[in-house]
Order: sequence, then structure tokens, then C-alpha cells
Amino acid sequence: MEAVRVVTGTAVPLDRSDVDTDQIIPSDWLKRVERTGFGAGLFAEWRDDRDFVLNHEEYAGATVLVAGPNFGTGSSREHAVWALQDYGFRAVISPQFADIFRNNCTKAGLVPVQVDPATGRELLDAVFADPALEITVDVTAGTVSAPAAGIEARFPLDEFTRERLVNGWDDIGLSLRYHSEIASYEQQRPGWLPATR
Repeated sequence: MEAVRVVTGTAVPLDRSDVDTDQIIPSDWLKRVERTGFGAGLFAEWRDDRDFVLNHEEYAGATVLVAGPNFGTGSSREHAVWALQDYGFRAVISPQFADIFRNNCTKAGLVPVQVDPATGRELLDAVFADPALEITVDVTAGTVSAPAAGIEARFPLDEFTRERLVNGWDDIGLSLRYHSEIASYEQQRPGWLPATR
């Protein structure tokens, strides 16, 4: 996965709570066998309503999604994270995330920024008031800010997850850090064990 240290860009305000993974990427999109192309299905059923926020031109090109509380509930489908990334989002801000969704985010390089409810509301209102508002998520520092709106807050991120994101280590990347040790072990592995080749 690509390393993520700082995400800076405009945002889409999704003022809805309890958004589940089936609303993020409807189940009819799960027939795809690759990880790309899911952006077209992001919030597909809601996008049929031309007044849905993602259909507003002023939010085109946004890299941050500011959502209501309890974002990513429901099934464990990774496709929800893939759809958000494929659409162009690099960070999602919410007062609360479902645990499985949050873990899927950190393993794929989408930054889940959990803020307190007051900051979440303040960010939503600020983006509605100014669609050109720039938001910065600093993974290294653990801060989210919108300087033009006078907003700055910290967000929790354990050191292991922070290290994964800033170094671009997905699960395979974590294993490859030990490539030399694995290769050395394979060279000395007893011949009576099953072959890996």
C-alpha cells in the first residue's frame, strides 16, 4: 500500500449517522473480482438522488470524507474501503467508526480520523459553509485541522497503526520486512519438511 503521512484537500460533508457498508458499496457491486472500479458504486443507491451531496459539483475532487457518527457499521466487506479509495478519498473523519471498518481502513491505507462529536459537527458545518475549505490530516502528528475555519484537534492512533500508515505497510509489507530472516530460515530448513517451492 502507499505510505500516508499527510492528507490535505477539500472534503465532502456526509451528514448521516449509522452509515453501513451496504450503503457505502451496495451488495450488487460485490461481484467484481478485482480491487479497482468500486468508486463508481460508492453510495450508488443514494447517488440516484441528484440532491445527494456526492452529486454536487462543488465537492468534486475532494480527498476527505467528513461523516456523522458510527460510520462503517454492518458487514466486514473490504469493498467499502476500496470504494472510498477508488473514488479518491484518502481519509474519513467521524466521531465513531465500526471496529472492523476501521481495521480494514488502516490495512488498506485509508486514514480513519476519529474526533469528538463537537469537532465532528464543527467540521461538517464548516465544509457545508465553505466547500473549498482545506482540511489537513497529519498522520505523523495525529492531528486534523481546517485552519481557515479555526479548527484543530487530535485523533487517536496507536503507534503500530501509525507506523503501518506512514511506512505503507499492508499485511504483506509487514511480512516482507523479515525477508532476509525468512530466506535464511528456508536455506537451513530440514529437508524432511514439506517444500515451499
